[in-house]
Amino acid sequence: MKTAKFACFLMAVAFVMASCGKSNQSATTGWNYNDPNWGGFDVADVNEQVAAPGLVFIEGGSFVMGRVADDSRFQWNNAAHTVTVSSFYMDETEVTNLAYREFVYWMGRAYGEEFPEKVNAIRPDVNAWRDKLAWRESAVDYYFESPIYAEYPVVGVSWEQATKYCKWRTDRVNEKILIDRGIITLNVAELEGASAFQTDVYLAGQYESEGGQMLTDLDPAAGGEGRNVRKSDGILSPSYRLPTEAEWEFAALGMIGNTVDERIVEHKVYPWAGHSLRSANKKYYGQFLANFKRSRGDAMGVAGNLNDGWDYTAPVKWYFPNDYGLYQMAGNVSEWCMDVYRKDVNPVGGEDLDPFRGNVYQELVMEDGEVARDEESGDLKYKNIEDQHNRRNYRQADNINYLDGDYASSIFDYNGNEAIVSWVKEEAEEGEEGAEEEVEEGSIDMNDQDAVTNLMYRRNPANKSEVTSLLNNKVRVVKGGSWMDRAFWMQAGTRRYYDQDKSTAWIGFRCAMDRIGSRTGM
Repeated sequence: MKTAKFACFLMAVAFVMASCGKSNQSATTGWNYNDPNWGGFDVADVNEQVAAPGLVFIEGGSFVMGRVADDSRFQWNNAAHTVTVSSFYMDETEVTNLAYREFVYWMGRAYGEEFPEKVNAIRPDVNAWRDKLAWRESAVDYYFESPIYAEYPVVGVSWEQATKYCKWRTDRVNEKILIDRGIITLNVAELEGASAFQTDVYLAGQYESEGGQMLTDLDPAAGGEGRNVRKSDGILSPSYRLPTEAEWEFAALGMIGNTVDERIVEHKVYPWAGHSLRSANKKYYGQFLANFKRSRGDAMGVAGNLNDGWDYTAPVKWYFPNDYGLYQMAGNVSEWCMDVYRKDVNPVGGEDLDPFRGNVYQELVMEDGEVARDEESGDLKYKNIEDQHNRRNYRQADNINYLDGDYASSIFDYNGNEAIVSWVKEEAEEGEEGAEEEVEEGSIDMNDQDAVTNLMYRRNPANKSEVTSLLNNKVRVVKGGSWMDRAFWMQAGTRRYYDQDKSTAWIGFRCAMDRIGSRTGM
């Protein structure tokens, strides 16, 4: 009996090894892989994604997204609905002042002399700390620059700046991967904008290194010359990015520690178990679990008995992490998400697997058969893809407004309404973004995404001074409570929005990354 069991064990091991390893011969054609004598088809022996610096693996799954407690503000902008989130990675903490200062420093080295405007565009707005009826000049002067605040979350950063940080971080991580492998050489003495390493520039074959050992091109037509790393080599890291709203809420709830046999024992309201903002642990009983404002005038308790311990922001690892190992998913600072905000987060017909609003599909610009680059900054040029009328999954590049209620919910008669037509004409004459340059009398081009959104959300076209909403296609979802918020906002299901080009002292961010391959992280 023992012999039979041992034989079964050996067979299982052999099966696993055969499954994990990759054969050097094609199972479909019989031709050799990685052999110039057989055509040189290159197949990498890479099985799993390596976690990039600073990230925590978030095992995905199904969960009830949205509010599961009473909405005391009566906004009803996140009705409970079941969705599935794929596994992904997320920063263990909010991006710190130190991390963002590194970004500003290296951008200054690369672009500061020739393109100072690129550096100025990413600096945090330290004046975001100011309030007309409060004294906060010490934060203005020291919060971002002082080493004392190095491990505090960076604030005063807009959604656009956070997105640029994600791209820069991707480039630095992938540059180091290539340096560590000896594929390119480290050269920090002569760092200039056009010559700085950028992942997309490298993959497009537009980056040149003065040293290093390129990979051997096995294609017989290449004559044994070297080549750049490709995506198919499995060497480069996927891009850092902001999390989607669904990803952020899923990660915040941390329900990996709240299930038994695929059954969610209790739907969490906060990133921890229970329905209180205080610890139930006997050792820390009664202590607050997040940095928030208890009530008007009570930001941190009384002298000798501070409740959460902080008036403004706290160090990013001050409180206990949730079951995923993520810190400060409630309180401290609210965080940017990728999504464009709409009140109905899951419209009828909306996607229930990795939901996201904000897709604008782009492609590289080609000039004379080559990938186009900006002559000064060295950035690749992108454009929105042309209309895809023969496709079934999407028809146009900009899908921000898809199923968001514009047509069905418009309070205006946009067909034949002279007030609206004249308004759009005035907007076009004033050069406002999103207005049609030419509008035929009695009609509006309903394919113009920004014009339609303006009609729906921004103002009454018959009375331009009457603003009906702050929504447009450039407001992004903000999740999580902050140091200036009451307990209501600590709930993972709450949501807000803010202009993507503006910043405050209560919004920060953290990065995410796609998980490539298995969903269990094994």
